[in-house]
Amino acid sequence: MTLETTLAGGVTDLGLKLPATVQSKLLDYIVLISKWNRVYNLTAVRDPEKMLTHHILDSLAVVPHIHAHTIADVGSGAGLPGIPIALALPDSKVTLLDSNQKKCAFLNQAIIELALENVKVVCSRVEVWKSESLFDLVISRAFSELAEFVKVAAHLCKSGGILVAMKGADPTAEVRQLPGTHHLSRLIPLKVPGLDAQRHLVFLQAA
Repeated sequence: MTLETTLAGGVTDLGLKLPATVQSKLLDYIVLISKWNRVYNLTAVRDPEKMLTHHILDSLAVVPHIHAHTIADVGSGAGLPGIPIALALPDSKVTLLDSNQKKCAFLNQAIIELALENVKVVCSRVEVWKSESLFDLVISRAFSELAEFVKVAAHLCKSGGILVAMKGADPTAEVRQLPGTHHLSRLIPLKVPGLDAQRHLVFLQAA
């Protein structure tokens, strides 16, 4: 099975309708990660098929559950989940935040090569970055435990905004460690096509 058919099938399984142009850019994105990975070590996943399931479809799995005009992806790394989200939600403005200069160089190149008009990059540590405008939604993937996520990223949320953490196994134990400032508003188990692993989406709101 080709990457094209795997992606198309995965998109359908997730209940998404992505134009062919968007699916093509997602495949170009995999090629770009593979190319830069040789020098910049963006991800431990080297196989393009695994990148598709473990990174692209994993990121797209959150799209049906998020509705926000402004989104910050903190600890973005290679642009995950921010770039797939930006491609799937062209009306949303996505900021990719990472403190690693090499990864930020890659992200800026990805914006150019994929012609991403709704994405910008900020190279800074999340806890020290003061954004001029706050975000409807702040998301992280494999970033930190929930309590630490709240501690370093909550200041980026506008009033009524949501913190969203992409997690693997059931994060109930981490939820118990949340500071009193925030509470769990939703916990959604995700099924990622082609990935035999637990995934959960954690929504946190200010108390």
